[in-house]
Amino acid sequence: MSADTRLAAPSDVGRPVARRPGLVLGILAAGAVLAVVAFVLVGIEGSWAFAVPFRLRKVAAMAVVAAAIGVSTVLFQTITANRILTPSILGFDSLYVLLHTAAMFFLGVAGVSAVDPRVRWLVEVAAMILFATLLFRWLLGRSAHSLYLLVLVGVVFGVLFRSASSLLQRMLDPTAFAVLQDDLFATFNAPDEELLAVSAVVTAAVVVLAARRVRVLDVLALGEATATGLGLSHRREVGFVLAMVAALVAVSTALVGPVLFFGLLVANLAYLVLPTHRHAYLLPGAALLGLICLVLGQLVLERVFDLAATLSVVIEFLGGIVFLFLLVKRGVR
Repeated sequence: MSADTRLAAPSDVGRPVARRPGLVLGILAAGAVLAVVAFVLVGIEGSWAFAVPFRLRKVAAMAVVAAAIGVSTVLFQTITANRILTPSILGFDSLYVLLHTAAMFFLGVAGVSAVDPRVRWLVEVAAMILFATLLFRWLLGRSAHSLYLLVLVGVVFGVLFRSASSLLQRMLDPTAFAVLQDDLFATFNAPDEELLAVSAVVTAAVVVLAARRVRVLDVLALGEATATGLGLSHRREVGFVLAMVAALVAVSTALVGPVLFFGLLVANLAYLVLPTHRHAYLLPGAALLGLICLVLGQLVLERVFDLAATLSVVIEFLGGIVFLFLLVKRGVR
């Protein structure tokens, strides 16, 4: 990982700031409010008493996902000092797909439908957090490059999970396979109220923890040598940040499904529009941009394209373009 990918690059020091980050953050907050109002009120037909709460529930799910994915991606890119990596590289999304595929293979369509959604959510969150915990405890601290080793091992586990999922999917009957494919796409259309409430509480708690440590995150962004020289316990702080990332990604994925490139998209948008490396602005900026993208994207899909596609597909397409652009940009330097 080259030094030019660090979040707080030396070339940024002393550069004139054309925009104030606080002002940009206020504009983003106003844009998020306007996007939510438009989504809730545009095109309402029939009973407002039903339509408004139903749409607000979808907005709440999008807000939880935007905060969880946006914040976790910025945190992960801070400790890895690389803007083209996301927490998904550790294999969380692949593990989610494997869990759903295994459940469909062993229980069948009827068995999966009979399982309480709250039980499924709890099992998925517990499995992803347990996987992350074992991975972190096994690798962190083993060598001076343990963080990079963690990323590489995460990639290997991701490939392993995807291969196992593919094998099981090939042995499913066509009906079960079709149901599984629909289940693996991230959706915000009908979130369970109880699961949404629990996910919101967990996400809010972790985001508050991250907000209380923004100064530590600013130091971590300077690199391991500098952070250690400034008196920071780099290994301990990285482990704490990874725990927060694991909790956020697990809760978001279990709630709506995997959104592989969404974090990459909103995090790099936050770096682009916010003229600062300070996490006090980057974290809420990424969350607000995520909410704006999700709400406006869902609004366009529902009102213009009449739900001819799913929002997750559009997100993956745009995020993939951003990923390729960043790869080319890094490669030509």
